[in-house]
Amino acid sequence: METERKFKFFGLVVLALLLSANLSANLARAEDEELKVIGPASDIDSAQPSPTTAQAKTALNNNKYIDPLKYTLGADDVIEITVMRHSEFSGVYPVNQEGKIQYKFVGDIDVTGLTKAELEQKIKEVISTYVVNPEINVTILEYKSKVIYILGEVGQPGKYYMKSDSVSVREAVVNAGLPTLAAAMRRCRLITPDKTGNAKTKSVDLYSVLYGGNLQLNIDMHPGEVLYVPATVMAKIVRVINPITSAVGITTSGPSDVSAAKSALTTLAK
Repeated sequence: METERKFKFFGLVVLALLLSANLSANLARAEDEELKVIGPASDIDSAQPSPTTAQAKTALNNNKYIDPLKYTLGADDVIEITVMRHSEFSGVYPVNQEGKIQYKFVGDIDVTGLTKAELEQKIKEVISTYVVNPEINVTILEYKSKVIYILGEVGQPGKYYMKSDSVSVREAVVNAGLPTLAAAMRRCRLITPDKTGNAKTKSVDLYSVLYGGNLQLNIDMHPGEVLYVPATVMAKIVRVINPITSAVGITTSGPSDVSAAKSALTTLAK
């Protein structure tokens, strides 16, 4: 019985090794197809280093840089407007799909693209006809107008709401539960949608950002963008082999043999 079990074990290893070479080629082709779906290779740009101090000052003077902590209002956000000593002008207002709020006594007010300070000034101008020297305070209760997507080999893939107009890939991935052990962190892709249907992608070396401390590669994500964290080829091979090992009757009587087989496959694949 013991001899038969060992024979099954070594037969499994030989079969898996024979399949792995062909499987690796197929997975490589599959990854190429994934990148074609994500975007053409000509659209993939290497991550650019941070600008120098002089360049940053010049861009700032030209209004090319946006404060990453600033949040501009948009559809689906919910805000609260408080007018001191005038509760009739105060209340909670959702921003509709047109980017407007229905404000008491005034009507629709377009708030799209406004910051809290800008909206406070706009409300002050609107109600100055009714209130002398109004004191306005705007609070954002729900941030829902801007989202990013983290997909692939992360702890919690999905949709994430933004509380600023941009967020770094490091912060985004940390919020998503960090990459899993199966993640190919050096081959991540930042996908920027395009209305014409031609999405653009940018290479992201997530390993260098998270564990190498290279903040020059810590690029920003903007609303609607997708960060895709692919799996390694070896991880995909193991996922294919797992059902094979389960089908052979050695898992119940000898789980250590299965672990040894996986370890041997990993060693030989290096």
